[in-house]
Amino acid sequence: MSFQTVTTMHRYRLLTYLLLAVVAIGCGGKKDEAATPETVTIKGSDTMVQLGQRWAESYMKADSAIRIQVTGGGSGTGISALINGTTDICMASRPMKDKEKEQLKEKYQSAGVEITVAKDGLTIFLNQANPITELTMEQIKAIYTGKITNWKDVGGGNAQIILYGRENSSGTYAFLKEHALNNEDFANEMQALPGTAAVVNAVKSDPNGIGFGGVGYAEGLKEAAIKKDAATAGLLPTKENIDNNSYPLSRPLYLYMRKTPEGKAKAFVDWVLGAEGQEVVSKEGFFPVR
Repeated sequence: MSFQTVTTMHRYRLLTYLLLAVVAIGCGGKKDEAATPETVTIKGSDTMVQLGQRWAESYMKADSAIRIQVTGGGSGTGISALINGTTDICMASRPMKDKEKEQLKEKYQSAGVEITVAKDGLTIFLNQANPITELTMEQIKAIYTGKITNWKDVGGGNAQIILYGRENSSGTYAFLKEHALNNEDFANEMQALPGTAAVVNAVKSDPNGIGFGGVGYAEGLKEAAIKKDAATAGLLPTKENIDNNSYPLSRPLYLYMRKTPEGKAKAFVDWVLGAEGQEVVSKEGFFPVR
């Protein structure tokens, strides 16, 4: 066998090895690409953030091809992120405003898609030691606008009322301002806290404190029964009172998207609205929509 023949065979083998390596790398690349989960981002309401996280955890166990990232920051923050294109889905505890829908329409030729995913009763939190058991809507307004500052003026002890609440980016802040304060400003004395859990912790440790937030957070403190007026009975945010809309501060909880969901995002939203997703709603202390 000549030197030229050996060299030719070696070249042939080398070329074969190179081709096999290229094929292997190409197949490996396709496999990795297929295995990379699709990321869906959800941002917004702090009232809904724990609920959103539970939804994400449960859904990802069944579908490993999706990665769902959930963060809070408030309904207003989530809506801004939706408009700016920095989140796929917005969680909101208040409806989008007309001007927000217009901004979406200008940027994406769509006013957005609103999906009601749960029901809530905005709850007035009291410390367990507080003798007060019920408040009228007018009293709530007077307390949070600073017109009533002592518990004795609503049937309690002689002690200053300490106000806890949320920041103005919060949908819960906006909802209470509209539906209980008739759009009057909150008192300057209110301590604005970054989340409902922080409000709950503040009221639990302050015998003279009062706070507000979603019913799903009402643990270890007293829920004030709310009266529409002095002549009506006080109501608590129970499933029956929320379902029949008799509780004065009943509200829906929403997911917003820029356009009709497709693909993985649609599958996730469909699951949220289905039996398993609505079971998570109940477990988190809110009320299902089905």
